[in-house]
Amino acid sequence: MNFQQLKIIREAARQDFNLTEVANMLYTSQSGVSRHIRELEEELGIEIFIRRGKRLLGMTEPGKALLVIAERILNEASNVRRLADLFTNDASGVLTIATTHTQARYSLPPVIKAFRELFKEVRLELVQGTPQEIEALLHNGGADIGIASERLSNDPSLVAFPWFRWHHSLLLPHDHPLTQIPALTLEEIARWPLITYRQGITGRSRIDEAFSRKGLTPDIVLSAQDSDVIKTYVDLGLGIGLVAEQSAGEQENGRLVRLDTRHLFDASTVWLGLKRGQLQRNYVWQFIELCNAGLSLAEIKRQAMEPDEVVIDYQI
Repeated sequence: MNFQQLKIIREAARQDFNLTEVANMLYTSQSGVSRHIRELEEELGIEIFIRRGKRLLGMTEPGKALLVIAERILNEASNVRRLADLFTNDASGVLTIATTHTQARYSLPPVIKAFRELFKEVRLELVQGTPQEIEALLHNGGADIGIASERLSNDPSLVAFPWFRWHHSLLLPHDHPLTQIPALTLEEIARWPLITYRQGITGRSRIDEAFSRKGLTPDIVLSAQDSDVIKTYVDLGLGIGLVAEQSAGEQENGRLVRLDTRHLFDASTVWLGLKRGQLQRNYVWQFIELCNAGLSLAEIKRQAMEPDEVVIDYQI
């Protein structure tokens, strides 16, 4: 048994058992991946994967148990490599934050400013992406902290801390007929061309769910990844916009107004994600504390370092 075999087991689960993708992620060949799996199964005397011909469909019960162990071994191996660096460079280095455009543009600036006052020797890198890309960066070590409104809290290999809750607001020209309606409804919004976030971005699921509950199908004429793009096309008259309420700013220039839609759409939560069980420099923990003052450093470390509890039934 070796680390490469364990990495293959872990990556196979992450890539939905697509060996081509596993090979790409680990910079090796598909035949090499297959050989490693076969050799590990022969060594252990168990079948790790459920197969149909040459295709992998899932994991057997022994395979699932092995995956839990492999995750822990690989995390601890990563911690050993990080240990010396953590103790010798505790107040300097690079903090890489993967986040969405909306958080980078509107929510993070005051936190970044406060952080820089505490850690003047730490360089910051902001990587903007989708929640899926942010999750992948946390897994592969491309980011120390991930920030997104969706997805991070549902991944058992990550630990997620809540930052704040937010709602959507309706953005439209100041002379639009909807500004004259005393009680805004989803039915009224659905009458107009709509511009909002694309699937998987910035609470889009909350928007879809609200219309679906009412049996409505909005006319989404344009979807985009960030709030500023949505503002631009609302300003051009292509439609009305549903955007994150925290995206208010000088770019609206008085031509656009916002209407409160808290009564129409469920709130979303912004989550701060870390890779579970991974040692971090002191400034990583303190960044989380700056965002969530209700958590102590001790509690942040405890939650981040305790393994995800997975119940394994060994009964036959």
